[in-house]
Amino acid sequence: MKTVVLYESYFGNTRQIAEAIGNSLTQNNEVRVLNVSEVSWNEISDAKILVVGSATRAFRPCEATKQFLKNIPDNGLKGIKVAAFDTRILLSEIHSKVARYLVDKGGYAAKHIAKKLEKKGGKLDLPPEGFFVKGENGPLAEGELERAVKWAEQIVK
Repeated sequence: MKTVVLYESYFGNTRQIAEAIGNSLTQNNEVRVLNVSEVSWNEISDAKILVVGSATRAFRPCEATKQFLKNIPDNGLKGIKVAAFDTRILLSEIHSKVARYLVDKGGYAAKHIAKKLEKKGGKLDLPPEGFFVKGENGPLAEGELERAVKWAEQIVK
């Protein structure tokens, strides 16, 4: 089954999560892990599973991810199983109470990606997920790669 994992990453953390997800889905699947800014919809439109992830910026996905999602034709994901993830800062790493409150209430990229994937006809089988980084630039928090693998394994069940 053709599976595509797309990602947009600033500091390499989201890329690491995407690669861990892709590696966990290789059994009985043809898997491609691609940077969203280097692929067009036509190149991956025959996928049976599409996973999209982005770093969270201003409570939303990064710009290239938003543009890619916008360019998917209406109902272009009909019959395709989809999943969404993001990377996000640990709230405990934010020292300002005001900033911590804003980040907590502002939301994260994964839910916006999931909504767009569903709007384009995709079948979301599991809730969007966030994976944590330490500080703004990372690295990933301990255990996040393993958690990403467990999350991804639910996609093919």
